[in-house]
Amino acid sequence: MATSHTTYLGELRTENEHIRSGVKIITDAPVDNQGKGEAFSPTDLVATALADCMITIMGIKAMEKGLDLTGTVLETTKIMSSEPRRIGEIIIEITFPKNNFSEKDKAIFAAITKSCPVALSLHPEVKQTIHLNW
Repeated sequence: MATSHTTYLGELRTENEHIRSGVKIITDAPVDNQGKGEAFSPTDLVATALADCMITIMGIKAMEKGLDLTGTVLETTKIMSSEPRRIGEIIIEITFPKNNFSEKDKAIFAAITKSCPVALSLHPEVKQTIHLNW
């Protein structure tokens, strides 16, 4: 079964439907690449997927350990490179709510930032800069 269905709407915009849930998202080309920038660009989604993947895997580990990550905030910055135009760096700042995580728990969460499926799927030349604020 396919994962998603994409329809090109014209003017550098797409509508994407997640087949299993029916949830839809729109993408636009970014302003710096002839687009309107009125929605996530495809490369914005890649950067955001990295952050989402990290916190999802951290959430799984936290549930296993009886910890609560509710309220954790991730801020993602995507930096484009040229020649060829591609994502050059993704910076993610993760701010955890007040907690009493052990040093071992902190080390586990830090390791997840390097080993989540999206992090491992990105090309090695895409720099991944992660800041953890406890």
